[in-house]
Amino acid sequence: MYQLFIVFLFLSILSVGSFAQSRRAGATAQIAGNPTATAMNDSTAKQLFEEANGYAKMKFADFESKKIPFNDNLLKFTYREQKQLAAKYAAMLATRPNLTGEDVYYLAMLNWLADNSEKATENFQKFLTTENPPAERLQTARSVIVVVSARNKNFDEAEKLLGEYLKNDPIKLTERARMESELAKSYRAEKNFSKAAAHAEEAYRATKAVFQDSASRARGIDQLLDSGMTVYEIYRAGGKPKEAANALEDLRKTAAFVSSSALYYTAIDENIKYLIATNRKPLALQMYAASFAQIEKDFTAKPLQEDVSRRLKRREKHYKLLGEIAPELAAIDSWLGENPQTLTGLRGKVVLLDFWATWCGPCLAAFPSLTEWHETFKKDGLEILGVTKYNGEAEGFSVDKPTEIEFLKRFKKAHRLPYQFAVAKDNTNQTTYGAGAIPTTVLIDRQGVIRYVETGTSANREEEIRGEIQKLLAEK
Repeated sequence: MYQLFIVFLFLSILSVGSFAQSRRAGATAQIAGNPTATAMNDSTAKQLFEEANGYAKMKFADFESKKIPFNDNLLKFTYREQKQLAAKYAAMLATRPNLTGEDVYYLAMLNWLADNSEKATENFQKFLTTENPPAERLQTARSVIVVVSARNKNFDEAEKLLGEYLKNDPIKLTERARMESELAKSYRAEKNFSKAAAHAEEAYRATKAVFQDSASRARGIDQLLDSGMTVYEIYRAGGKPKEAANALEDLRKTAAFVSSSALYYTAIDENIKYLIATNRKPLALQMYAASFAQIEKDFTAKPLQEDVSRRLKRREKHYKLLGEIAPELAAIDSWLGENPQTLTGLRGKVVLLDFWATWCGPCLAAFPSLTEWHETFKKDGLEILGVTKYNGEAEGFSVDKPTEIEFLKRFKKAHRLPYQFAVAKDNTNQTTYGAGAIPTTVLIDRQGVIRYVETGTSANREEEIRGEIQKLLAEK
Protein backbone atom coordinates (compact mmCIF):
# COMPACT_ATOMS: atom_id res chain seq x y z
CA MET A 1 0.00 0.00 0.00
CA TYR A 2 2.98 2.30 0.64
CA GLN A 3 4.05 1.77 -3.00
CA LEU A 4 0.60 2.77 -4.20
CA PHE A 5 0.76 5.94 -2.12
CA ILE A 6 4.12 6.84 -3.69
CA VAL A 7 2.72 6.32 -7.18
CA PHE A 8 -0.30 8.40 -6.21
CA LEU A 9 2.04 11.25 -5.30
CA PHE A 10 4.11 10.70 -8.42
CA LEU A 11 1.13 10.95 -10.71
CA SER A 12 -0.05 14.11 -8.98
CA ILE A 13 3.29 15.63 -9.94
CA LEU A 14 3.05 14.36 -13.51
CA SER A 15 -0.21 16.24 -14.01
CA VAL A 16 0.19 19.20 -16.34
CA GLY A 17 -1.64 21.63 -14.10
CA SER A 18 -3.07 21.71 -10.61
CA PHE A 19 -5.80 19.19 -9.79
CA ALA A 20 -9.18 20.88 -10.02
CA GLN A 21 -10.74 21.25 -6.58
CA SER A 22 -14.11 22.65 -7.64
CA ARG A 23 -15.11 20.69 -10.71
CA ARG A 24 -18.71 19.56 -11.14
CA ALA A 25 -19.71 16.73 -8.83
CA GLY A 26 -20.08 13.41 -10.61
CA ALA A 27 -18.42 14.50 -13.85
CA THR A 28 -15.24 12.57 -13.14
CA ALA A 29 -17.15 9.38 -12.55
CA GLN A 30 -18.95 9.80 -15.88
CA ILE A 31 -15.83 10.52 -17.89
CA ALA A 32 -13.67 7.86 -16.25
CA GLY A 33 -16.28 5.27 -17.10
CA ASN A 34 -18.25 5.58 -20.31
CA PRO A 35 -18.90 9.31 -20.77
CA THR A 36 -21.93 10.36 -22.75
CA ALA A 37 -21.65 12.81 -25.62
CA THR A 38 -23.96 15.16 -23.71
CA ALA A 39 -21.69 15.17 -20.65
CA MET A 40 -18.67 16.02 -22.81
CA ASN A 41 -20.45 18.63 -24.93
CA ASP A 42 -21.71 20.41 -21.83
CA SER A 43 -18.17 20.76 -20.47
CA THR A 44 -16.05 23.83 -21.09
CA ALA A 45 -12.55 23.47 -22.51
CA LYS A 46 -11.13 24.12 -19.06
CA GLN A 47 -13.33 21.45 -17.49
CA LEU A 48 -12.32 18.91 -20.11
CA PHE A 49 -8.66 19.60 -19.43
CA GLU A 50 -9.11 19.40 -15.66
CA GLU A 51 -10.94 16.09 -15.99
CA ALA A 52 -8.20 14.59 -18.15
CA ASN A 53 -5.41 16.11 -16.08
CA GLY A 54 -6.82 14.68 -12.85
CA TYR A 55 -7.75 11.29 -14.29
CA ALA A 56 -4.69 9.30 -13.19
CA LYS A 57 -4.68 10.83 -9.72
CA MET A 58 -8.37 10.03 -9.31
CA LYS A 59 -7.89 6.44 -10.52
CA PHE A 60 -5.05 5.72 -8.14
CA ALA A 61 -7.00 7.16 -5.24
CA ASP A 62 -9.78 4.77 -6.22
CA PHE A 63 -7.34 1.83 -6.42
CA GLU A 64 -6.01 2.68 -2.98
CA SER A 65 -9.49 2.86 -1.42
CA LYS A 66 -10.35 -0.52 -2.97
CA LYS A 67 -6.99 -2.00 -1.86
CA ILE A 68 -6.09 -2.99 -5.41
CA PRO A 69 -2.42 -4.13 -5.42
CA PHE A 70 -0.03 -1.84 -7.24
CA ASN A 71 2.27 -2.97 -10.04
CA ASP A 72 4.15 -1.33 -12.89
CA ASN A 73 1.64 -2.54 -15.48
CA LEU A 74 -1.18 -0.84 -13.60
CA LEU A 75 0.79 2.41 -13.57
CA LYS A 76 1.54 2.22 -17.30
CA PHE A 77 -2.01 1.23 -18.18
CA THR A 78 -3.56 4.07 -16.18
CA TYR A 79 -1.15 6.64 -17.57
CA ARG A 80 -1.88 5.38 -21.10
CA GLU A 81 -5.61 5.71 -20.40
CA GLN A 82 -5.05 9.30 -19.29
CA LYS A 83 -3.25 10.13 -22.54
CA GLN A 84 -6.02 8.49 -24.55
CA LEU A 85 -8.64 10.48 -22.65
CA ALA A 86 -6.76 13.72 -23.25
CA ALA A 87 -6.42 12.90 -26.96
CA LYS A 88 -10.14 12.14 -27.17
CA TYR A 89 -11.08 15.43 -25.55
CA ALA A 90 -8.62 17.34 -27.71
CA ALA A 91 -10.11 15.86 -30.88
CA MET A 92 -13.62 16.68 -29.71
CA LEU A 93 -12.72 20.23 -28.65
CA ALA A 94 -11.00 20.90 -31.98
CA THR A 95 -14.33 20.38 -33.81
CA ARG A 96 -16.10 23.13 -31.87
CA PRO A 97 -16.70 26.35 -33.84
CA ASN A 98 -15.52 29.78 -32.72
CA LEU A 99 -12.96 28.73 -30.12
CA THR A 100 -12.01 31.50 -27.71
CA GLY A 101 -8.44 32.24 -26.67
CA GLU A 102 -9.02 30.25 -23.47
CA ASP A 103 -10.37 27.34 -25.51
CA VAL A 104 -7.26 27.33 -27.70
CA TYR A 105 -5.05 27.35 -24.60
CA TYR A 106 -6.78 24.32 -23.08
CA LEU A 107 -6.83 22.57 -26.44
CA ALA A 108 -3.05 22.98 -26.50
CA MET A 109 -2.81 21.71 -22.92
CA LEU A 110 -4.89 18.64 -23.78
CA ASN A 111 -2.63 17.86 -26.70
CA TRP A 112 0.42 18.32 -24.48
CA LEU A 113 -1.09 15.94 -21.91
CA ALA A 114 -1.82 13.48 -24.72
CA ASP A 115 1.87 13.60 -25.70
CA ASN A 116 1.00 15.14 -29.07
CA SER A 117 3.74 17.77 -29.06
CA GLU A 118 3.16 18.80 -32.70
CA LYS A 119 -0.50 19.70 -32.11
CA ALA A 120 0.31 21.23 -28.73
CA THR A 121 2.90 23.54 -30.31
CA GLU A 122 0.55 24.45 -33.16
CA ASN A 123 -2.18 25.49 -30.72
CA PHE A 124 0.16 27.25 -28.32
CA GLN A 125 1.54 29.25 -31.27
CA LYS A 126 -2.02 30.20 -32.15
CA PHE A 127 -2.69 31.16 -28.51
CA LEU A 128 0.29 33.52 -28.56
CA THR A 129 -1.49 35.59 -31.23
CA THR A 130 -4.83 35.86 -29.41
CA GLU A 131 -5.95 39.18 -28.01
CA ASN A 132 -4.85 40.04 -24.45
CA PRO A 133 -3.93 36.52 -23.31
CA PRO A 134 -3.40 36.13 -19.53
CA ALA A 135 0.27 36.59 -18.67
CA GLU A 136 0.64 33.30 -16.80
CA ARG A 137 -0.84 31.24 -19.63
CA LEU A 138 1.25 33.14 -22.14
CA GLN A 139 4.39 32.18 -20.22
CA THR A 140 3.33 28.52 -20.01
CA ALA A 141 2.69 28.49 -23.76
CA ARG A 142 6.16 29.91 -24.41
CA SER A 143 7.75 27.37 -22.08
CA VAL A 144 6.16 24.40 -23.83
CA ILE A 145 7.17 25.67 -27.28
CA VAL A 146 10.75 26.10 -26.03
CA VAL A 147 10.79 22.51 -24.75
CA VAL A 148 9.44 21.08 -28.02
CA SER A 149 11.72 23.27 -30.15
CA ALA A 150 14.74 22.18 -28.10
CA ARG A 151 13.84 18.51 -28.52
CA ASN A 152 13.51 19.06 -32.27
CA LYS A 153 16.92 20.85 -32.34
CA ASN A 154 15.21 24.04 -33.52
CA PHE A 155 17.61 26.08 -31.43
CA ASP A 156 16.90 29.52 -32.92
CA GLU A 157 13.19 29.27 -32.11
CA ALA A 158 13.89 27.86 -28.65
CA GLU A 159 16.44 30.55 -27.76
CA LYS A 160 14.19 33.33 -29.07
CA LEU A 161 11.18 32.24 -27.01
CA LEU A 162 13.31 31.55 -23.95
CA GLY A 163 14.54 35.13 -24.21
CA GLU A 164 10.95 36.39 -24.43
CA TYR A 165 9.98 34.23 -21.48
CA LEU A 166 12.77 35.70 -19.33
CA LYS A 167 11.77 39.27 -20.22
CA ASN A 168 8.21 38.77 -18.97
CA ASP A 169 6.38 37.83 -15.79
CA PRO A 170 5.62 35.57 -14.09
CA ILE A 171 8.79 33.50 -14.31
CA LYS A 172 8.20 30.08 -12.82
CA LEU A 173 11.42 28.37 -11.81
CA THR A 174 9.94 24.96 -12.58
CA GLU A 175 9.25 26.06 -16.15
CA ARG A 176 12.65 27.68 -16.48
CA ALA A 177 14.41 24.58 -15.17
CA ARG A 178 12.64 22.41 -17.72
CA MET A 179 13.38 24.73 -20.65
CA GLU A 180 17.05 25.11 -19.72
CA SER A 181 17.39 21.37 -19.14
CA GLU A 182 15.92 20.44 -22.53
CA LEU A 183 18.19 22.91 -24.29
CA ALA A 184 21.22 21.62 -22.38
CA LYS A 185 20.51 18.01 -23.34
CA SER A 186 19.86 18.84 -26.99
CA TYR A 187 23.01 20.94 -27.29
CA ARG A 188 24.96 18.11 -25.65
CA ALA A 189 23.61 15.66 -28.23
CA GLU A 190 24.95 18.02 -30.90
CA LYS A 191 28.31 18.19 -29.06
CA ASN A 192 27.92 21.93 -28.57
CA PHE A 193 29.27 21.67 -25.05
CA SER A 194 29.74 25.38 -24.35
CA LYS A 195 26.07 26.20 -24.92
CA ALA A 196 25.00 22.95 -23.28
CA ALA A 197 26.97 23.82 -20.15
CA ALA A 198 25.50 27.33 -19.92
CA HIS A 199 21.92 26.03 -20.06
CA ALA A 200 22.70 23.11 -17.74
CA GLU A 201 24.08 25.50 -15.12
CA GLU A 202 20.91 27.61 -15.31
CA ALA A 203 18.72 24.52 -15.02
CA TYR A 204 20.65 23.38 -11.96
CA ARG A 205 20.38 26.81 -10.33
CA ALA A 206 16.63 26.92 -10.93
CA THR A 207 16.18 23.40 -9.61
CA LYS A 208 18.07 24.20 -6.42
CA ALA A 209 16.06 27.39 -5.92
CA VAL A 210 12.72 25.65 -6.31
CA PHE A 211 13.59 22.56 -4.24
CA GLN A 212 11.93 23.72 -1.02
CA ASP A 213 8.66 24.30 -2.89
CA SER A 214 8.64 20.91 -4.58
CA ALA A 215 5.34 19.04 -4.21
CA SER A 216 7.28 15.92 -3.24
CA ARG A 217 10.68 15.73 -1.54
CA ALA A 218 11.49 12.54 -3.47
CA ARG A 219 10.64 14.25 -6.75
CA GLY A 220 12.73 17.28 -5.75
CA ILE A 221 15.74 15.06 -4.99
CA ASP A 222 15.35 13.32 -8.36
CA GLN A 223 15.32 16.69 -10.12
CA LEU A 224 18.44 17.83 -8.26
CA LEU A 225 20.18 14.61 -9.23
CA ASP A 226 19.18 14.91 -12.88
CA SER A 227 20.14 18.56 -13.25
CA GLY A 228 23.36 18.28 -11.24
CA MET A 229 24.52 15.18 -13.11
CA THR A 230 23.69 16.82 -16.44
CA VAL A 231 26.10 19.65 -15.61
CA TYR A 232 28.79 17.13 -14.67
CA GLU A 233 28.27 14.94 -17.74
CA ILE A 234 28.44 17.90 -20.11
CA TYR A 235 31.73 19.11 -18.66
CA ARG A 236 33.09 15.56 -18.68
CA ALA A 237 32.13 15.03 -22.32
CA GLY A 238 33.52 18.46 -23.20
CA GLY A 239 36.92 17.60 -21.76
CA LYS A 240 36.81 20.00 -18.82
CA PRO A 241 37.90 17.93 -15.80
CA LYS A 242 38.13 20.85 -13.36
CA GLU A 243 34.58 22.01 -14.12
CA ALA A 244 33.32 18.40 -14.02
CA ALA A 245 34.85 17.86 -10.58
CA ASN A 246 33.43 21.18 -9.37
CA ALA A 247 29.96 20.13 -10.51
CA LEU A 248 30.16 16.93 -8.45
CA GLU A 249 31.51 18.81 -5.45
CA ASP A 250 28.62 21.26 -5.66
CA LEU A 251 26.20 18.36 -5.88
CA ARG A 252 27.75 16.87 -2.72
CA LYS A 253 27.36 20.16 -0.84
CA THR A 254 23.80 20.53 -2.09
CA ALA A 255 23.03 16.99 -0.91
CA ALA A 256 24.36 17.85 2.54
CA PHE A 257 22.26 21.02 2.62
CA VAL A 258 19.04 19.16 1.76
CA SER A 259 19.99 16.20 4.02
CA SER A 260 19.87 13.57 1.29
CA SER A 261 22.20 10.64 1.94
CA ALA A 262 21.36 9.04 -1.43
CA LEU A 263 22.24 12.19 -3.38
CA TYR A 264 25.38 12.68 -1.28
CA TYR A 265 26.56 9.12 -1.94
CA THR A 266 25.96 9.48 -5.68
CA ALA A 267 28.07 12.66 -5.83
CA ILE A 268 31.01 10.99 -4.05
CA ASP A 269 30.69 7.72 -5.96
CA GLU A 270 30.67 9.50 -9.32
CA ASN A 271 33.66 11.62 -8.33
CA ILE A 272 35.71 8.58 -7.31
CA LYS A 273 34.83 6.76 -10.54
CA TYR A 274 35.64 9.86 -12.58
CA LEU A 275 39.09 10.17 -11.00
CA ILE A 276 39.79 6.50 -11.75
CA ALA A 277 38.56 6.84 -15.34
CA THR A 278 40.88 9.81 -15.87
CA ASN A 279 43.96 7.91 -14.61
CA ARG A 280 43.97 9.42 -11.12
CA LYS A 281 43.28 6.29 -9.11
CA PRO A 282 45.60 7.12 -6.15
CA LEU A 283 43.71 10.41 -5.74
CA ALA A 284 40.41 8.54 -6.05
CA LEU A 285 41.32 6.13 -3.25
CA GLN A 286 42.48 9.07 -1.12
CA MET A 287 39.08 10.67 -1.67
CA TYR A 288 37.40 7.43 -0.66
CA ALA A 289 39.43 7.18 2.56
CA ALA A 290 38.84 10.85 3.44
CA SER A 291 35.12 10.74 2.69
CA PHE A 292 34.17 9.11 6.00
CA ALA A 293 35.48 12.03 8.03
CA GLN A 294 33.77 14.43 5.62
CA ILE A 295 30.46 12.61 6.06
CA GLU A 296 30.57 13.25 9.81
CA LYS A 297 31.19 16.96 9.19
CA ASP A 298 28.40 17.28 6.63
CA PHE A 299 25.70 15.34 8.49
CA THR A 300 24.80 15.64 12.14
CA ALA A 301 22.16 12.91 11.97
CA LYS A 302 23.66 9.50 12.68
CA PRO A 303 21.27 7.59 10.36
CA LEU A 304 22.38 9.73 7.41
CA GLN A 305 26.06 9.26 8.29
CA GLU A 306 25.59 5.52 8.58
CA ASP A 307 23.66 5.24 5.32
CA VAL A 308 26.34 6.99 3.22
CA SER A 309 29.17 5.12 4.98
CA ARG A 310 27.44 1.76 4.42
CA ARG A 311 26.92 2.47 0.72
CA LEU A 312 30.54 3.54 0.22
CA LYS A 313 31.97 0.56 2.10
CA ARG A 314 30.02 -1.78 -0.19
CA ARG A 315 31.77 -0.10 -3.13
CA GLU A 316 35.35 -0.34 -1.82
CA LYS A 317 36.06 -3.60 -3.65
CA HIS A 318 34.73 -2.12 -6.90
CA TYR A 319 36.89 1.00 -6.62
CA LYS A 320 39.97 -1.18 -6.16
CA LEU A 321 39.05 -3.28 -9.20
CA LEU A 322 38.37 -0.38 -11.57
CA GLY A 323 41.31 0.35 -13.83
CA GLU A 324 42.99 -3.00 -13.06
CA ILE A 325 43.50 -6.13 -15.17
CA ALA A 326 40.50 -8.41 -14.65
CA PRO A 327 41.24 -11.47 -12.47
CA GLU A 328 40.65 -14.79 -14.18
CA LEU A 329 37.47 -16.63 -13.28
CA ALA A 330 38.27 -19.36 -10.77
CA ALA A 331 36.84 -22.73 -9.72
CA ILE A 332 34.74 -23.08 -12.88
CA ASP A 333 33.24 -26.56 -12.96
CA SER A 334 31.16 -26.36 -16.16
CA TRP A 335 30.71 -24.16 -19.23
CA LEU A 336 27.28 -24.10 -20.84
CA GLY A 337 27.36 -22.90 -24.42
CA GLU A 338 30.56 -23.00 -26.44
CA ASN A 339 34.09 -23.91 -25.41
CA PRO A 340 35.66 -22.99 -22.05
CA GLN A 341 36.92 -19.43 -22.01
CA THR A 342 39.62 -17.45 -20.23
CA LEU A 343 39.65 -13.69 -19.88
CA THR A 344 43.20 -13.65 -21.20
CA GLY A 345 42.03 -15.55 -24.27
CA LEU A 346 39.32 -12.95 -24.84
CA ARG A 347 41.74 -10.03 -25.07
CA GLY A 348 40.81 -7.85 -28.02
CA LYS A 349 37.12 -8.21 -27.18
CA VAL A 350 34.89 -6.29 -24.80
CA VAL A 351 33.72 -8.72 -22.11
CA LEU A 352 30.58 -8.41 -19.99
CA LEU A 353 30.45 -10.56 -16.86
CA ASP A 354 26.90 -11.00 -15.57
CA PHE A 355 26.83 -12.40 -12.02
CA TRP A 356 23.41 -13.95 -11.56
CA ALA A 357 21.33 -16.82 -10.10
CA THR A 358 18.18 -18.62 -11.19
CA TRP A 359 16.30 -17.51 -8.05
CA CYS A 360 17.14 -13.80 -8.58
CA GLY A 361 14.14 -11.90 -10.01
CA PRO A 362 16.11 -8.79 -11.07
CA CYS A 363 18.63 -11.08 -12.80
CA LEU A 364 15.86 -12.60 -14.89
CA ALA A 365 14.49 -9.12 -15.66
CA ALA A 366 17.83 -8.25 -17.27
CA PHE A 367 17.79 -11.25 -19.66
CA PRO A 368 16.04 -9.45 -22.56
CA SER A 369 18.65 -6.68 -22.54
CA LEU A 370 21.54 -9.13 -22.28
CA THR A 371 20.14 -11.09 -25.22
CA GLU A 372 19.68 -7.90 -27.25
CA TRP A 373 23.24 -6.76 -26.55
CA HIS A 374 24.59 -10.18 -27.56
CA GLU A 375 22.67 -10.14 -30.84
CA THR A 376 23.49 -6.51 -31.62
CA PHE A 377 27.13 -6.21 -30.57
CA LYS A 378 28.68 -9.70 -30.82
CA LYS A 379 29.78 -8.98 -34.37
CA ASP A 380 31.57 -5.86 -33.09
CA GLY A 381 33.50 -7.79 -30.46
CA LEU A 382 31.25 -8.12 -27.41
CA GLU A 383 31.44 -11.35 -25.41
CA ILE A 384 28.90 -11.95 -22.63
CA LEU A 385 29.60 -14.52 -19.93
CA GLY A 386 26.92 -15.36 -17.39
CA VAL A 387 28.65 -16.28 -14.12
CA THR A 388 26.78 -18.36 -11.55
CA LYS A 389 27.53 -21.10 -9.03
CA TYR A 390 26.05 -24.26 -7.66
CA ASN A 391 23.22 -23.57 -5.23
CA GLY A 392 22.37 -27.18 -4.42
CA GLU A 393 18.77 -26.84 -5.51
CA ALA A 394 16.60 -26.72 -8.61
CA GLU A 395 12.89 -25.98 -8.94
CA GLY A 396 12.47 -26.05 -5.17
CA PHE A 397 14.24 -29.39 -4.59
CA SER A 398 17.68 -30.22 -3.21
CA VAL A 399 19.77 -31.69 -6.03
CA ASP A 400 23.30 -32.93 -6.72
CA LYS A 401 25.63 -31.14 -9.14
CA PRO A 402 24.88 -33.22 -12.28
CA THR A 403 21.14 -32.67 -11.76
CA GLU A 404 21.66 -28.94 -11.24
CA ILE A 405 23.69 -28.74 -14.46
CA GLU A 406 20.85 -30.39 -16.36
CA PHE A 407 18.44 -27.89 -14.80
CA LEU A 408 20.68 -24.99 -15.87
CA LYS A 409 20.79 -26.34 -19.42
CA ARG A 410 16.98 -26.45 -19.51
CA PHE A 411 16.83 -23.00 -17.93
CA LYS A 412 19.17 -21.56 -20.56
CA LYS A 413 17.12 -23.08 -23.37
CA ALA A 414 13.78 -22.03 -21.88
CA HIS A 415 14.90 -18.40 -21.62
CA ARG A 416 16.57 -18.53 -25.05
CA LEU A 417 19.84 -17.15 -23.72
CA PRO A 418 22.41 -17.25 -26.54
CA TYR A 419 25.55 -16.42 -24.55
CA GLN A 420 27.70 -18.72 -22.42
CA PHE A 421 27.29 -19.62 -18.75
CA ALA A 422 30.17 -20.34 -16.41
CA VAL A 423 29.11 -22.47 -13.44
CA ALA A 424 31.50 -22.28 -10.48
CA LYS A 425 31.98 -24.69 -7.59
CA ASP A 426 31.70 -21.92 -4.98
CA ASN A 427 31.39 -18.14 -4.55
CA THR A 428 35.08 -17.37 -5.15
CA ASN A 429 34.31 -15.24 -8.21
CA GLN A 430 31.57 -13.31 -6.43
CA THR A 431 34.06 -12.47 -3.67
CA THR A 432 36.81 -11.53 -6.12
CA TYR A 433 34.56 -9.17 -8.08
CA GLY A 434 32.60 -7.75 -5.14
CA ALA A 435 29.38 -9.34 -6.40
CA GLY A 436 27.89 -9.94 -2.99
CA ALA A 437 24.58 -8.67 -4.37
CA ILE A 438 23.20 -9.71 -7.76
CA PRO A 439 22.88 -8.97 -10.54
CA THR A 440 26.33 -7.40 -10.76
CA THR A 441 27.66 -6.30 -14.13
CA VAL A 442 31.37 -6.02 -14.91
CA LEU A 443 32.67 -4.59 -18.20
CA ILE A 444 36.22 -5.37 -19.31
CA ASP A 445 37.83 -3.48 -22.21
CA ARG A 446 39.80 -4.90 -25.12
CA GLN A 447 43.04 -4.69 -23.12
CA GLY A 448 41.56 -6.75 -20.28
CA VAL A 449 41.08 -3.76 -17.94
CA ILE A 450 37.97 -3.46 -15.74
CA ARG A 451 36.15 -0.29 -16.70
CA TYR A 452 32.72 -0.67 -15.13
CA VAL A 453 31.25 -2.43 -12.09
CA GLU A 454 27.66 -1.87 -10.93
CA THR A 455 25.04 -3.85 -9.02
CA GLY A 456 21.31 -3.93 -9.70
CA THR A 457 19.08 -3.51 -12.71
CA SER A 458 16.53 -0.98 -13.95
CA ALA A 459 15.63 0.69 -17.23
CA ASN A 460 18.11 3.49 -16.52
CA ARG A 461 20.85 1.06 -15.50
CA GLU A 462 20.37 -1.00 -18.65
CA GLU A 463 20.52 2.14 -20.77
CA GLU A 464 23.73 3.10 -18.95
CA ILE A 465 25.31 -0.32 -19.54
CA ARG A 466 24.40 -0.24 -23.22
CA GLY A 467 26.09 3.14 -23.54
CA GLU A 468 29.22 1.85 -21.80
CA ILE A 469 29.33 -1.18 -24.13
CA GLN A 470 29.17 1.09 -27.17
CA LYS A 471 31.89 3.34 -25.77
CA LEU A 472 34.24 0.42 -25.08
CA LEU A 473 33.57 -1.18 -28.48
CA ALA A 474 34.49 2.12 -30.14
CA GLU A 475 37.93 1.98 -28.51
CA LYS A 476 40.51 0.17 -30.60
